[in-house]
Amino acid sequence: MNLETKHYTAIRYLSLPPSERPTLAEIAEECGVTPSALYQWRQDSVFEAELKRQIVRNNVDDLPELIALIPKIAITEKNAAMAKLALQVHGMLSDKVEVSTSATGGGGTDIAALKARIEALKERRATDE
Repeated sequence: MNLETKHYTAIRYLSLPPSERPTLAEIAEECGVTPSALYQWRQDSVFEAELKRQIVRNNVDDLPELIALIPKIAITEKNAAMAKLALQVHGMLSDKVEVSTSATGGGGTDIAALKARIEALKERRATDE
């Protein structure tokens, strides 16, 4: 989809909080389309991406305050989800798990060697206890 003036008009209204925006029928009328056209536009990835960018632009000034409140909410409400979010925002926690594998000699994993190593560790643990 190539965005036109009517699309940007809809995006401007749709990016507002629900309490501040006109009804979908009013937005559609302003854009010269039907409400169902607005629904179809919302299904388009280009339209939706621009709508999200506009929402961010509308709220960028509030982000520092929001980020500052996350740890306070986590602590006062003992909210684990907010604590996790606070750590993620500050780069101290990631859901990303990286796994690295390598095979030597093209033979893959040596299962027998792994089993032997596990047994050796079990024996060592038993003698340490």
